[in-house]
Amino acid sequence: MAKEKGMRHSGKDTVFRDMFSKKKYLIQMYRALHPEDSTITKADLKIITLQSILLNGIYNDLGFMVRGNQLMILVEAQSTWSPNIVIRALIYLMSTYQDYFTEKAIQLYGSKKVDMPKPELYVIYTGNQGSHPNVLSLKDEFFPNTDCCIEAKVKIIYLRDGDDIISQYIGFCRIFNEQVALYGRSLKAAKETIKICRDKNLLKEYLSERAKEVEGIMLTLFDQEHIWNVERKSIRAEAFKEGIRQGISQGISQGISQGKLAMLIELVRDGSLSLPAAAKKANLDEAMFKAKMAASL
Repeated sequence: MAKEKGMRHSGKDTVFRDMFSKKKYLIQMYRALHPEDSTITKADLKIITLQSILLNGIYNDLGFMVRGNQLMILVEAQSTWSPNIVIRALIYLMSTYQDYFTEKAIQLYGSKKVDMPKPELYVIYTGNQGSHPNVLSLKDEFFPNTDCCIEAKVKIIYLRDGDDIISQYIGFCRIFNEQVALYGRSLKAAKETIKICRDKNLLKEYLSERAKEVEGIMLTLFDQEHIWNVERKSIRAEAFKEGIRQGISQGISQGISQGKLAMLIELVRDGSLSLPAAAKKANLDEAMFKAKMAASL
């Protein structure tokens, strides 16, 4: 992902994508989700993970088909709770269906009812469950007590008893967090995470096979995150300086206002501040703020 689009992924969920792109681990995930299916084989699974579906580079973590066109499973790994999870899942689902219909040359404007795979949406949540629900409903979360014309439901998977690969992945994430807290985003944190997980039999086979690759994944993302943070601070400082420079010729008040607006725009772009909150701080309506964002590109 280009750094100017912002950093969405951490070491954990990039490891997630790397591991489950391999069918010997993917089939373990499927069996954890569907323990009743004793006849599944690797040949029954086809990975269809989306690579880039939105302008800001958002893509889902994992998508796969089961037994041809019978079942389509989309999975996202998350360490931070947000009700917007269900919106993202719906976007991933519709984009995946669009790819499916295009690939199969299926005409949606014909009179014949089309065949389509049944969807299942999951989020593997690596934080504590607390009061979070087991199923996140679009209607219940955003349109309660209304006659909403659309619905989507995402099953949330939390840490549970057992040693299935999903539970192991959540355990890996928690150890990762502990080591980053101790050693920062460093090679030491990456090595300790791998060592401890292997000792505890968490993702042991995967980490034994790909220890160097996993270290590289973590360090690359640590570096990218550091570079982006440095650049973001530089952008903010330069925006403020530009506002002051403009203030020399246009009045200090206007210059500071421009600098403030530039900083607010950058905060929205990197996800640190919501658009409504930024517009309010800039004393602009949302439409005008969006226009100024577009003009600043």
